[in-house]
Formats: sequence, structure tokens, C-alpha cells
Amino acid sequence: MRLSQILFSQGFGSRRECAGRVLDGQVRIAGEVHDDPDEDLATEGLVFTIDGRDWPFKAKALVMLHKPAGYECSMKPKHHPSVMSLLPSPLRLREVQPIGRLDEDTTGLLLFTDDGALIHKLTSPKWHVPKLYRVECAEPVTAAQIEQLLAGVVLHDDPLPVRAAACEATGERGLLLTLTEGKYHQVRRMVAAAGNHVTALQRVAFGALQLPDDLRSGQWRWVEREAIAPGL
Repeated sequence: MRLSQILFSQGFGSRRECAGRVLDGQVRIAGEVHDDPDEDLATEGLVFTIDGRDWPFKAKALVMLHKPAGYECSMKPKHHPSVMSLLPSPLRLREVQPIGRLDEDTTGLLLFTDDGALIHKLTSPKWHVPKLYRVECAEPVTAAQIEQLLAGVVLHDDPLPVRAAACEATGERGLLLTLTEGKYHQVRRMVAAAGNHVTALQRVAFGALQLPDDLRSGQWRWVEREAIAPGL
């Protein structure tokens, strides 16, 4: 692929802007300046440096973000900043989208991609991709509430019971709750239906991928597809 096309495909501006950046000597590969926009390069394993940052070529982008509270998972936020503002410009230009949503008060692991087929697989109930949440409740958690969440609770807009795939207590007021669906405010509504109230909520895993301890709130990093759901 031509070098200017590589930059364009990775979200570094229009075709004209990418060609100009190459001509200006802004692109380095293995420490050497590459200033020919028409240079033909293999993309597999390619890492180029631009704007002082190493950037791996990705045919499809897939990243994780440690979402802070106070951000909306929306391209057109109404009351809070968009989570998109926490990602670098090239990813925004590639039009990555969040895979599922976390409400503005929920923190933790949020995935983004520009791969529409992957979004469908990771969010469709038929694939049963689990999401693990750490829940803090207003009142002490009872064994009866855990039994309800596992057996199924009825939400006001759905006549069929909604069940947790797994649920366990973590301390007096804490839960670890696993879901394989993605209904609106599902964790909060399920806990309320079981007779308690969520005061803090964090997604700590999506599929096989866990929120890394060293990924600080507001930071992002690349993810390999196999790390989420091997074989998906």
C-alpha cells in the first residue's frame, strides 16, 4: 500500500493532507524519515512514527478505554462530554464506535472499533459474550436478592425475566454480576427490581478481556480481537 494511503486509512487526515505530511518528512519508520507519498510498503507488522507517537497499522481498529465517570457514550452528547473526546484524533476520524454503552456514571472497560461485524457479534445476545460488573449497593446484599438476580427479574418494559449469568456477593454491599445481554441501564434496573439500589458501577471485563490494573482512568490502548473472545 502507498505510504500516503496508509496514513489516510489510519485516520491522519484527507488524502491530500496525508500526502503533504509525508512530503514534509513527518513520517518515520524504524527511525528513518520516509518522504515519498507513493512508496509502496507492506502493511503487515508495520509501525510508523508520526506526531511523536508510534502507530501500528491496523486494517480494523480495536481499542479499549478505561472510562471515567461524567462522560456519555454518544457521538452527540447532551449533558456531559463524549467519550470520543478521550480518544486521539486518528481514531475519531476513522469513526470508531463504542461496543455497547456505559451510562455517564458508570466507569470501567469500554471497547471501540470501526468493524461493524465485530460490533454485532460482541453485542448480539445470541453470541453470549459475558460482561462482568463490579456493583456497589446502597443496602446490604441478601442471599434472596442474589437468588432473584440469578433466577430472573422482570423489568417494566420487558415481560420476560432477565437473568444474570452469574452473581456473587463481594462484602456486605458489593456484587460481581455477569450479563450476556445489553439492555438499557440493565444492571441498575435489575438490582432495583431485586430490592436494592446501585450506588457505584464499574465494568471490569468484556468477554475474556479484563480491565488492566495499569490502565488509568481516561487512558486507552490497542486490543487484539482474540483477547476478547478467542475464535469469535
